[in-house]
Amino acid sequence: MRAGLRALPATVWMLGAISFLNDAASDLVYPLVPLFVAQVLLAGPKALGLIEGLANATAALLKLVSGALYDRFPRAKGWLVAGYGLPALARPLIAFATGTTVLALLRVADRVGKGLRSSPRDALLARSVEPGRRGLAFGVHRAMDHAGAVVGPLAAAALLGYGMGLREIFLWTAIPGALCVALALAVREPPLAAPAAQRIDWRPGALPPRFRAYLAVVALFTLSQASTTFLLLRAVQLGVPAAQVALLWAVSSGTAMLLSAPLSALSDRVPRVRLIAGGWMLHALVFGWVGASVSTLAGVVALMLLHGVVAAATEGAEKALVADLVPAERLGTAFGWFHLVTGLMLVPASLGFGLLWEAGGAPVAFGAAGAISALAAALLLPLARARG
Repeated sequence: MRAGLRALPATVWMLGAISFLNDAASDLVYPLVPLFVAQVLLAGPKALGLIEGLANATAALLKLVSGALYDRFPRAKGWLVAGYGLPALARPLIAFATGTTVLALLRVADRVGKGLRSSPRDALLARSVEPGRRGLAFGVHRAMDHAGAVVGPLAAAALLGYGMGLREIFLWTAIPGALCVALALAVREPPLAAPAAQRIDWRPGALPPRFRAYLAVVALFTLSQASTTFLLLRAVQLGVPAAQVALLWAVSSGTAMLLSAPLSALSDRVPRVRLIAGGWMLHALVFGWVGASVSTLAGVVALMLLHGVVAAATEGAEKALVADLVPAERLGTAFGWFHLVTGLMLVPASLGFGLLWEAGGAPVAFGAAGAISALAAALLLPLARARG
């Protein structure tokens, strides 16, 4: 795999470096949001689910818009600068939030940036490498993304241990945010291998049938993916101290960081569909078994570690499969629909998880998520034999 890593173009590494810095800033904040909601704003799981659901829905809608526009006007730099600049402003302002409404608006603003950048960035990444190395390229990008997600929580834990308050910690995200914008301005885009789309076409029916079938199964799987802040909220309810909550997030991200590149590269050598289905089945076990029964700190650690393995096995391969199923001139639109569907389905996923938690307890919510994930994995496997 080392030779493959050395052969990856500079664009892949630059996008990875930007994602590293962005996630270092984002995950300095993200694992502390449940604490901020529970301890400062005095709200519960339902409010957390609503905030995360609205934020992700906003990002999802914009990902389709930016992806379709990128196909017609295939220049990604402007989308990257805007997409990383807005979160660089929004995240530090969480320090001044005095209620759940203000927090929701700032989380939405953060996700607007994600909506602007994600589809053009993924299309640019897919166009920067040949098809046989897409898994590796997306895996490297996800590994650097997760590396930032390790650094962020570790920094949060260190600052909490030093005695710094939550609001002060949020202000520190301004530094990596500014560096993200500077690097985005320096990205060089490779020459286009295919002509730009002649017109903007938002219709999913204009995309290949096999991609649409894949999208439908992904939508079902996403129903099992409630916001990962619920994993951290579970840790808080079990009495895990604030500093250790941040470290738990680092456990998950560190596992994904180490395994994303090799597992995603494996999808370049074996059918991607089978690797993804296997990851989804592991997700079913993580949520349906570990999540429903966890009651100790050791159990929470195991849950977060397995969550990282699932992310490593699926995230890069899922995106590489999107690029495999559509023509080059429709990559932005395809990624836009992929992000739109997954983002919108996170709304009922997060809200439903929160409601099930409050109505029947954490085991009921985790068990339902595991069952949905297992069903999606079973429905995905026939796609490996489909044509068209």
